[in-house]
Amino acid sequence: MTNILSISGSPVEGSSTEIILRKIAGSISEHLRRGRSRHTLVRLNDLNFAPCQACGEVPSPSFCFLEDPLSDIYKKVAACDCLLFGSPIYFDAVSAQAKAFIDRCNCFRPADFDNQDPEHDFIKRLDCRRPGAIVLVGGEQGWFEGARRCIAGFFKWVEVVNEGVLKFRSQDFTKAGEAADSQDVLKEADQLGRQLARLLEKRYARP
Repeated sequence: MTNILSISGSPVEGSSTEIILRKIAGSISEHLRRGRSRHTLVRLNDLNFAPCQACGEVPSPSFCFLEDPLSDIYKKVAACDCLLFGSPIYFDAVSAQAKAFIDRCNCFRPADFDNQDPEHDFIKRLDCRRPGAIVLVGGEQGWFEGARRCIAGFFKWVEVVNEGVLKFRSQDFTKAGEAADSQDVLKEADQLGRQLARLLEKRYARP
């Protein structure tokens, strides 16, 4: 079973971010030639969780000292075979929901306070690298690089290799889910899904 996990930082259900994430995941499932797949979509806006408290300690064996809905999401992130992460662009960055979640994921590589490994400042808690992709949705004049770098840093922390970035520029900010009417972005999403399916079966194939 190939587990595909999509995380949406959009506050709008049925948003372009969510539509594109679903399209990519559907394409991955369609083009996988071996075995079955399962897709889980997490809407961060539906979860009531606290922001990172910078505890200053390693939370092992748990991922985090805070017990809230993210406890289950951590397990999904750790167990997935492919991770898709999407966010709208707000003030040249990811949404508040996305940033709060990413900050909480610092625990996947906590600081090595006890100097267990002199060659590294952070403890690596996940061993298996997985493919992933980034979805960014902004306006006509939107700047995407800040959000891309933020999510790319998060991917590094959770052992996900960024295998593609899909950017969608909305022409009408008053219309939710505009991506559903864009054949260009849906085609791009399908192609990215095909690419990820090939990578899952070749470069990231598990024994």
